[in-house]
Amino acid sequence: MDKIHAVITGVGGYVPKYILDNDEMSTIVDTSDEWIMERIGVKTRHILKPEEAQGASVSYLMTKAVEELLAKTQVDPDTIEAVICATSTPDYLLPSTASLVIGNLNLKHAFGFDMEAACAGFLYALQMGAGLIESGRYKRIILCGGDMLSAFTNYEDRTTCPIFGDGAGCVLLEGTTEPYGFMDAYLRTDSHPDPLHIAAGGSRKTSSHDSVDAREHFIYQEGRVVFKFAVTNMSDAVEIIAKRNNLTFDDIAWLVPHQANVRIEQAVARRINLPEEKVMINIEHLANTSAGTLPLCLWDYESKLKKGDNLIFTAFGAGFSWGAAYLKWSYDGSKYSK
Repeated sequence: MDKIHAVITGVGGYVPKYILDNDEMSTIVDTSDEWIMERIGVKTRHILKPEEAQGASVSYLMTKAVEELLAKTQVDPDTIEAVICATSTPDYLLPSTASLVIGNLNLKHAFGFDMEAACAGFLYALQMGAGLIESGRYKRIILCGGDMLSAFTNYEDRTTCPIFGDGAGCVLLEGTTEPYGFMDAYLRTDSHPDPLHIAAGGSRKTSSHDSVDAREHFIYQEGRVVFKFAVTNMSDAVEIIAKRNNLTFDDIAWLVPHQANVRIEQAVARRINLPEEKVMINIEHLANTSAGTLPLCLWDYESKLKKGDNLIFTAFGAGFSWGAAYLKWSYDGSKYSK
């Protein structure tokens, strides 16, 4: 039998209506547009407000993204067999966000589960979804990646609050025997919880008056440590994927990096000698949406993608978790203009 490849056949995305720009951010915390742009590269970020959605949550963002995906592709919702949701900011500890998205969209024949690998979550979900398609047992799977980081951002911490925004993206995975789609992945996880974490709210330290008073339910990050690990490991992962698939960097149409900090994306591109015009960058207007950044890059750049383009995805997140994946694009995205 011919090998089955998992191909992306559609992309959807959603970001909240409210835009928090740097000028407004500077009225909330001691910062400035110049400081944020120089160190992070973010001009605006989208924030999900209760006024937009009753029960504002990441499942709302993902549901809206999938609604757009289904409308664009005209796929029958009854043919969706699985939904994988990559997020670190689920609506609840239980049930899963995937179950809520499935219920919101009345996907009658789908099972679902969540993937929690912080900012590398969508990258890991891509490997999991591709494996299900390649098995031949499943024909259509939706992968969602997104986070509502505003709920866990300390707006008194000038070093972290300008970084994060809310948003979600998704892709439709289907099978083909043509030489397109998911080709390879290199994924790694190490145990370094201290430099990037949320201290309370899990089973190790449950929520309490003390944890709330100590502001332990917000994101804590040691920026310099994370920057160094991210640049080194993302660059190495991309080089490993390229080498074992006999790709030169001339062969790569697009690098799709996690949008953590524009200096990280630029440093990775320099380390692998890839021109910046081949790097998808949208952090300036969407900020860091954690597991949402990779699919939201595809959402932003879909119209520029051509059938046969070689894409290398790479991400780095808390844990630490990181890696890279190689995918050969399967359709001309020029018909989709944003």
